[in-house]
Amino acid sequence: MRAHCLAPSLVLLLSQFLLTPATVHAQVTTAVPEPVANAAPTRIEHIHVHSPALEGALEGDSPDREVIVVLPPSYDRSKATRYPVVYALHGYSIGATQWTGEIHVPQVIESAFAKGARPMIFVFPDSKTVHNGSMYSSSVTTGDYETFISRDLVAYIDAHYRTLPDRRSRGLVGHSMGGYGASRIGMKHADVFGALYLMSPCCLSARGTMGLNPDAMAAYAKMTSPADSAKLDWAQRGTLAAAAAWSPDPANPPLYLDLPIRNGEVQHDVLNKWAANAPLSFVDQYIGNLRRYAAISIDVGDQDMLKIDAGKLHDMLDRYQVANHFEIYSGTHTSRVAFRFQDEVVPFFSRNLAFAVTK
Repeated sequence: MRAHCLAPSLVLLLSQFLLTPATVHAQVTTAVPEPVANAAPTRIEHIHVHSPALEGALEGDSPDREVIVVLPPSYDRSKATRYPVVYALHGYSIGATQWTGEIHVPQVIESAFAKGARPMIFVFPDSKTVHNGSMYSSSVTTGDYETFISRDLVAYIDAHYRTLPDRRSRGLVGHSMGGYGASRIGMKHADVFGALYLMSPCCLSARGTMGLNPDAMAAYAKMTSPADSAKLDWAQRGTLAAAAAWSPDPANPPLYLDLPIRNGEVQHDVLNKWAANAPLSFVDQYIGNLRRYAAISIDVGDQDMLKIDAGKLHDMLDRYQVANHFEIYSGTHTSRVAFRFQDEVVPFFSRNLAFAVTK
């Protein structure tokens, strides 16, 4: 169901998560909803989860990941109650701590509960890497973040908290790079999750060589280790993040990745690898999985260039008659994310997850 019609556009390369400088700055500029009076407090735990899937990553990121867990107000007093779990994935260049700050957790979750959403556990894993983002993909260079989220993290949460350990009681949501991760992981792992929400998902279509100018290539050539990424600008690090995730190369130190330009020549085999990781390229393979979801929702701001590709994904799901809701709301890439999380995301999972599972 389309809540807003898209106008035709000739804008190119809209799937890039490297958008504009305005998008970069908007990462930390978000409006906060008014708190709901007398909303009951949640309890937040900061933990670390070891992921076997991330061991041995060539770029050196730790397999011990920070995870923020938000427990509902009734968790400590209702000792026999088990809860659905929502896994929430952050965007590029920010980790779990910064994203929970940008969407104003726990206030938005507490307010949503106070407004009638049913109690759930929310889990915010940190997937930031040396190049600022894992793309939630599977790579020997970054580690297998897809399996970290869909297997290792889920297993840990089910073992350590009173969850309903059933796919029908697990939700997956992400914003920007996290929206890409939610689309990728959601398509492949419908056996793990039961409802899916994509917030302004990036990188849905194949990206090209934008940003690989001579200055960027010269900067990459000077790098002696992945840690040198910290000296680069935001866009240059984003290109390395994409390459580390989608075109890893264990035989190409010190970065262990291949870029789509070498010695001034376009490397089409690398671009093909990047295209193969674009959800609009592989969604046709997972239609059966997508039909298993109790509900799928996609939203994006009307001032966000990512609305074009988000609309394409919605249209493709409609073409296959996969039930989904699509909304373009008034806002930029990040300006309304806190409101959306409170007023749309939490109620969505309250409506669509199973709160009592019978075999």
